[in-house]
Amino acid sequence: MPRIRMSLCAAVIVTLAALGCGPRAANVSSTTPATPQFEAYAIRYASIPFRVSGLIAGADTSRRLDIAMMVWLLKAPGRNVLVDAGFYREPLVTRWKPNGFMKPSDAVAKFGVRPEEVTDVIVSHVHWDHLDGADLFPNARIWIQREEFEHHLNADGSVRDRAIDAVDAKMLSQIALQGRVRLVDGDAKEIIPGITVYTGGKHTFASQFATVKLASGTAVIASDNMYLYENLEKHLPIAQTLDAASNLRAQERMTTLASDPRLIVPGHDPAVFNRFSSAGNGVVRIR
Repeated sequence: MPRIRMSLCAAVIVTLAALGCGPRAANVSSTTPATPQFEAYAIRYASIPFRVSGLIAGADTSRRLDIAMMVWLLKAPGRNVLVDAGFYREPLVTRWKPNGFMKPSDAVAKFGVRPEEVTDVIVSHVHWDHLDGADLFPNARIWIQREEFEHHLNADGSVRDRAIDAVDAKMLSQIALQGRVRLVDGDAKEIIPGITVYTGGKHTFASQFATVKLASGTAVIASDNMYLYENLEKHLPIAQTLDAASNLRAQERMTTLASDPRLIVPGHDPAVFNRFSSAGNGVVRIR
């Protein structure tokens, strides 16, 4: 086994105890602490014109939509958790020419959370618009499915599967060597009290989505496991998937996990910012 692979593996090992699955220490009180209730926010940092047929399987190829590029902030005492990290590198900005663009870290800071105050980033999958900004948050632990990490990165941090950009593969491997990557082993893992991740619908090799406990119930942050509300409402798979059937199963599962269908939040639908109440600075609160 190459030395760098050993280093990467050592850097990203997560014990069962860290995921809440290990034995309790002998001196821990038998009183179970209450699960914190989070506040959840959708934060838009850009818009990109996009063909709807690239989002919804079988959609009219003439339909276009200015999709929302967003991250989701989950707040509880002592925790500022992001679901996904957006993108910011200049070649991506130049290529995609987003409207109203600001760095995701600036958009989060505008809402009152400085980049260094973000404690965790849950990466739903390795695509550029969800992973690229991970290094903007220097103190955050990065949570990603083990299979997603190992499938896309070689031992030296180079690209193993082209779904991940080379610069993002190198960045993620460097964060792993810093000891800040946490690999999640599979489905239905409560990685943080009140936040559970689930294996998604094969948008990439091992994508994931998250649920979060709110005062109003359980919300699902679908990310790209559901691009638009239309996917769920018309029971249509996303257009970009390795397995359409698995994507539909993931969406069906979301309806059983959310307390109410309105709390299922898609990854790129601008209607998110109409369906939830404003929290100021272009941010909406999910509740």
